[in-house]
Amino acid sequence: MPARPPKFRLDALLASLALIIICVISLGNVIVRYTTDASFAFTEEFSVFLLVILTFAGASVAARHNQHIRIELIEHVLPPRLKKAVFVLQWLAGVVVLGLTTWYGGKFALEEYQWQSLSPGLGLPNWVYVVWLPLLSAAILIRITQNLVDRLKGREDPEVIHES
Repeated sequence: MPARPPKFRLDALLASLALIIICVISLGNVIVRYTTDASFAFTEEFSVFLLVILTFAGASVAARHNQHIRIELIEHVLPPRLKKAVFVLQWLAGVVVLGLTTWYGGKFALEEYQWQSLSPGLGLPNWVYVVWLPLLSAAILIRITQNLVDRLKGREDPEVIHES
């Protein structure tokens, strides 16, 4: 059976693009600073913004693949029925945290938009930076829910392609 190509994932693409852009603008800033004793004004502000994007998009990818850091000892020693209860408790804890992050992040982004706040460095609208917090928190919420469904069905990582 021929291997299938990996599935397209927007969160993985977003994380990859954020990392690439951080590398390019940081390298460009180093070269310009070394050759001219000046630097680009936007690099720090954009790098911090892109690092947040990278973190949340990467967390979404890790949630889908069940790769977040956790203590697995309890999962390994429990019988299957109790193990499923632990999976649901883990999911509920994630839903609470990410639900609050999505809700308050959304409120914060809306307030930044309404107040027309500008970033201190470049004077860009702050909501452009902040709106990614609730969007990517919601993406992680979706991914942990997908992960819960798969784990309850006994699938470790549905994204891995198994060849028979």
